[in-house]
Amino acid sequence: MTSPSDSVTKSPLRVGVIGAGVMGTNHGRVLAGLPGVTLVGIVDPLDEHRNRAVELIGCKTFATVDELLLAGVDAVTIAAPTHLHHEIALTCLGRGIHSLVEKPIASTVAEGREIVAAARKAGVTLMVGHVERFNPAVAAIKQAIRNEDILSIGITRVGPFPPRMSNVGVVIDLAVHDIDLIRWFTDSEITEVQPQLSSAIAEREDIALLQFRTASGVLAHINTNWLTPFKARTVTVATRGKYVMGDLLTRQVTECFGFKADGSYSMRHLPVGHDEPLRAELIAFLNAVRSNGVPAVTGEEGVASLEIAIQCLEQPPKVAAGGRKEPLRAAG
Repeated sequence: MTSPSDSVTKSPLRVGVIGAGVMGTNHGRVLAGLPGVTLVGIVDPLDEHRNRAVELIGCKTFATVDELLLAGVDAVTIAAPTHLHHEIALTCLGRGIHSLVEKPIASTVAEGREIVAAARKAGVTLMVGHVERFNPAVAAIKQAIRNEDILSIGITRVGPFPPRMSNVGVVIDLAVHDIDLIRWFTDSEITEVQPQLSSAIAEREDIALLQFRTASGVLAHINTNWLTPFKARTVTVATRGKYVMGDLLTRQVTECFGFKADGSYSMRHLPVGHDEPLRAELIAFLNAVRSNGVPAVTGEEGVASLEIAIQCLEQPPKVAAGGRKEPLRAAG
């Protein structure tokens, strides 16, 4: 049986990174350490970002995407700000370059669909960077609920206000991760959306309580905010046969099962791997490029999760009798 790392070493790939912020720099760090990969360089218009990439990775840098493409690449990862994804992805895909686009795939559903169409027309691999799927704790949860009759899912993703926030709120920045996980855990589309949003200290929404129902009848909710002084990332899944609890930060996953009429039950900790999620994600992308196979997170999946996130922002708030309707601040 061939391991992911074995397949990465079959042939060298020339890969570039577009965007040298925190995420892009991490992409470069991981790619520089993968066997069978030549990191051609990292693109960023800002001198300080390029200098940091040189200092941390020791790679070549470029000020423009065109300079990178002239150097010659087989594949790119796009970690630029979201509003630039559409233009950059269409440029790369139009030149037949395999592309991994960080989440969310684009600023709008229409732009996301154009990216998907461009990849299909060019016949190249398009993957969306929903890195949380590659968290070993998430993988353990997915395995634990396989073939189970899922009843409900609860996800909490909270933390302090980020120092480097762009023009999006918690729904696009954080909850889109969990919208993708709900769709992935249930293998079902989300058909009902009931959002509650508030802007306490930020221009965009910084508190979101989101409820969903999937086509398969699963009830799910996401609690996310930028008001909690510490980070917390937890997932709970109730099925007819078990209850699974996972901490995505400590990577501890516990399963409750064997429920008895007297209220007793058994509990066990599940084995969880130690892979770095970003490394696993990039290896999966490169494997899909080499095999011409279906990527772990397709462009269509990325668009579907973005569409649900935008529905959460556009859904008019319901106001009880005598209640006060707050203005909805949607992400730009």
